[in-house]
Amino acid sequence: KEILIEKLLNGQNVAVVTDAGTPAISDPGEEIVKEAIENEIKIVPIPGACALINALIASGLDTKEFSFYAFLPLNKKLRKNKLEEIKKDGKTAILYEAPHKLMSTLDDILKNLGDRYIVLAKELTKIHESFLRGNVSEILVNLEKNPPKGEYIILIKGEKIVEENELNKLSLEEHYEFYKNQGLEKKEIIKKIAKDRNVSKNAIYQKFI
Repeated sequence: KEILIEKLLNGQNVAVVTDAGTPAISDPGEEIVKEAIENEIKIVPIPGACALINALIASGLDTKEFSFYAFLPLNKKLRKNKLEEIKKDGKTAILYEAPHKLMSTLDDILKNLGDRYIVLAKELTKIHESFLRGNVSEILVNLEKNPPKGEYIILIKGEKIVEENELNKLSLEEHYEFYKNQGLEKKEIIKKIAKDRNVSKNAIYQKFI
């Protein structure tokens, strides 16, 4: 880093490139950029392929607002805290993951966020580019039959957290969707709505037949 800064201060031009991905995005290039700015060196970005953006625009998930978390922490406590942050965020969440850690990360997502709808993207812009879409539980079953290979981007559908005391402020349709997004079956959803609203299950059932 110091050698590059010295070259720049001596009037030379330096290009920061990577063998894959975009420089400075979850990449040590970030440190060189910071150092250059501190030395009042001009930074010129050159557009190029960026895995998280390519994955997002082809995911079918909300692109208006999204949060990028790169790789989840390895420390269990920090990892759980980060997943809790994602759960509360409500926006499309984007993660990076290596193939040998993918299954355990998806399992952590299932345990902490519920059976969310996700999109797995891998090897973008390469010959083996692929997308896998579905709920986390479905994706896990698929990967057990087809072991992960390549670098992955995990995109998690954002869900606004609704407090239990606010459920009855929702319309019946919104109330139903709230539980449906948690992966519950119709029978269980009707039972929960009836309990929340203190009405008979039959009254709710008649609304959804």
